[in-house]
Amino acid sequence: MPLLDKFRLDGRVALVTGAGKGIGAGISKVFAEAGADVAIAARSDGDLRQVADQIESFGKRALCVPTDVLENSQLEQLINHVEEYFGKLDILVNNAGGFPPKPFLDTTVEEFDYAMRFNVTSAFSLSRLAVPIMTQKNSNGIILNISSVVGDFPASSFSAYGTAKSALSFLTRELAQELAPRIRVNAIAVGSTKTSSLNAVLTPEIGNTMVGLTPLARLGEVEDVALGALYLCSPASDYVTGEILGVNGGLERLSMELPRAFGKVC
Repeated sequence: MPLLDKFRLDGRVALVTGAGKGIGAGISKVFAEAGADVAIAARSDGDLRQVADQIESFGKRALCVPTDVLENSQLEQLINHVEEYFGKLDILVNNAGGFPPKPFLDTTVEEFDYAMRFNVTSAFSLSRLAVPIMTQKNSNGIILNISSVVGDFPASSFSAYGTAKSALSFLTRELAQELAPRIRVNAIAVGSTKTSSLNAVLTPEIGNTMVGLTPLARLGEVEDVALGALYLCSPASDYVTGEILGVNGGLERLSMELPRAFGKVC
């Protein structure tokens, strides 16, 4: 096999959550371009349809399943739809998640619990449902979790989101050990990437600060993350599991400066 063909996903079926826009949409489109059929899940059916059109433009099949990943019953329905439509599942990308920066003393217990359920529990639950489908008929599978540098570097106002992403990264390493050799499990620690979520809070001043704190001196593009996902979900990375791939421009600290609870900037 030519080496570049190891980055192909021909004949594979992938499921991507949070796929209506941003990183999830970008990963779905890159997977389709690499040859995969793709099931896409998100809360908004309208967003999914646009992504599905782009998947189909590469001659691949797309399955849209509106899903709230916080509801276990909907996760079960999602997996059932994928198995019924495609007959198998090779790749799961747990991309759904998020939580805005919020000072610790202003974060309620309910909000903290929500951040954990949205970013960690949903990935745990969907992975449990996916593995039996991946391993049927003596086949293997791949799980990719989309984490964040926020889980690597302690910083003010990220007690909920940072803790959740740190837990997701650790869950990645745990599952890589437990599910080997049948299932490879890796994650991407995403840095400051230009998505609609970031754009909602991005001002010229914040943008300049982020760029200044990033060694590669720019914000990330969705395509940067999507290409990292392609590597980790393709035969090119067949000897890689339990790894957290940093796609973050070389960050060694968080690229935002937020106030501490009792003064000064963190």
